[in-house]
Amino acid sequence: MPLSIIILAAGQGTRMKSSRPKVVHPVAGRPMLQHVVNTSLLLTPEQVMIVVGHQSEQVRELIKGEELIYVEQAQQLGTGHAVLQCLGELNEGNDVLVLYGDVPLIKAETLQGLLSDTEGSSLGILSFVPENAHGYGRILRDEDDSVKAIVEEKDANSEEKNILESNSGILFINGANLHSLIEKLDDDNTQAEFYLTDVVRHAVRDKLNVSATICTSAEEVSGINNQAQLAAVERIYARRQAENLMLSGVKLYDPERIDVRGNLLVGTDVEIDVNCVFEGDVTLAHNVRIGANCVIRNSKIGAGSVILPMTNIDEAIIGCQVSIGPYARIRPGTECGDGVKIGNFVETKKSKIGAGSKVNHLSYIGDTDMGSGVNIGAGTITCNYDGVNKFKTIIEDDVFVGSDTQLVAPVTIARGATIGAGSTITRDTPADKLTLSRSKQVTLESWKKPTRKK
Repeated sequence: MPLSIIILAAGQGTRMKSSRPKVVHPVAGRPMLQHVVNTSLLLTPEQVMIVVGHQSEQVRELIKGEELIYVEQAQQLGTGHAVLQCLGELNEGNDVLVLYGDVPLIKAETLQGLLSDTEGSSLGILSFVPENAHGYGRILRDEDDSVKAIVEEKDANSEEKNILESNSGILFINGANLHSLIEKLDDDNTQAEFYLTDVVRHAVRDKLNVSATICTSAEEVSGINNQAQLAAVERIYARRQAENLMLSGVKLYDPERIDVRGNLLVGTDVEIDVNCVFEGDVTLAHNVRIGANCVIRNSKIGAGSVILPMTNIDEAIIGCQVSIGPYARIRPGTECGDGVKIGNFVETKKSKIGAGSKVNHLSYIGDTDMGSGVNIGAGTITCNYDGVNKFKTIIEDDVFVGSDTQLVAPVTIARGATIGAGSTITRDTPADKLTLSRSKQVTLESWKKPTRKK
């Protein structure tokens, strides 16, 4: 049968102590709800419906995905009430899988297992076995292993409290029984809410088959209700990513100290030192080495390149056999050709740096087209901004720029030119010539060193 997925994401999450809705708090750089949406799409459902309520516009704005259907739950009257709001939008006859926007670690393989195990059942529950089941609803089974009830902690007797198998809340409902089961829900309880788990009681009463599939990893169904749980899930996700990297051949100096907040694609023989953060879409080609405490966002690093410690690279394309850092800042729009060297305390922005060129120390290169074989001396800056507009500096092949030089854009340094140290260059320079601008050096013979006054 075609599948519709309902993701419950309407709650405020008051225990997060935040002005933002709970489901947009990030896990590994993405809203936790986005992880659930991405996992849902792997099941190729006919519909993905998201039930929103608190600050729904912010949720809609941040969550990405084609043809998502948003359903408003103006009053949060329980999980059953949330599903009830979706009935008018559901494709008739579709099976339904109910997920939660604050359970971001659930895997598609686990959900597929639930769908497969539930074939032939009217209702399927994803259960799990925590180390400590306190606070969870317990799964009660009959002699043929079918589920006969879910009993909440507060209602359980001493024997039932000894049962470890617990309800995750994730639920499959056969399309043929969906409307009848959901429409039987009521708010006759102390919280005056419509509980989705009550469908189990109605299904058993109607003599429908109810099954439970045990999720082998309790971590997968970990819900997030406060900042401490968010941090715990972040660490679980980071460790999962680290294990995937190591299984693909990456050498991690410490798998507990890496954060992948996006998609990290790696070649062979990649090495990553401690405390590195990868955000967005990052590619590390073969034999790349990343030093400690680097942050790399939305960038590509070519084969054999070495990124030394404390380097920040953002939206850049780095060629092969490039050396960058330590303490370098590579800003958006930087493109480094093969064999480039960017040294300590160098900042680049919106610049192309040609093959084999060197910017080794304490320099700023912005809005620049630099050729190949260029050598930039320490303390050189391109003065690309006049306070209102930005201008381009062009440095052609094989140029040598002496230390402590200012290149005031717009300016072109022609092929093979040499710029003397300490120069301020405001006009285009000729090829293969030495150009410099300095005041005359003088010594004042009459000068005396000052002495401290008594």
